[in-house]
Amino acid sequence: MILLNFSHPLTAKQAEQVAALAGRPVEGVTDIKAQFDLNEPFAPQVVTLVDGLAISPADWQGGVWLVALPSLNYISAVLLAELHGRMGHFPAILRLRPVPGALVTEFEAAEIINLEAVRQASRTRR
Repeated sequence: MILLNFSHPLTAKQAEQVAALAGRPVEGVTDIKAQFDLNEPFAPQVVTLVDGLAISPADWQGGVWLVALPSLNYISAVLLAELHGRMGHFPAILRLRPVPGALVTEFEAAEIINLEAVRQASRTRR
């Protein structure tokens, strides 16, 4: 599993937590700086960002990807649409949460959300 990290860098402890949640090792982490010009349209900036990863169509469609989304919701929404187009499905995403009772703000891996499974399940509801 390759983790595409559009958020803050993960600690070694968080990477271990991710592997435990996924039940498989994290084979690689790609940290991607997702700082956008707020005065320019986001869609072209997302395309440029994702193109810069230089991932082949075969790898997009055949790889096992986990995505840590950027914190700005608009960028995350556009990024998910772009990734869906390249992968042919929604990716799984990583959710972090604050560690309860920590003296200093610290985050831990909370869950992996399979967005494609969420999408498929939603199709059965009315």
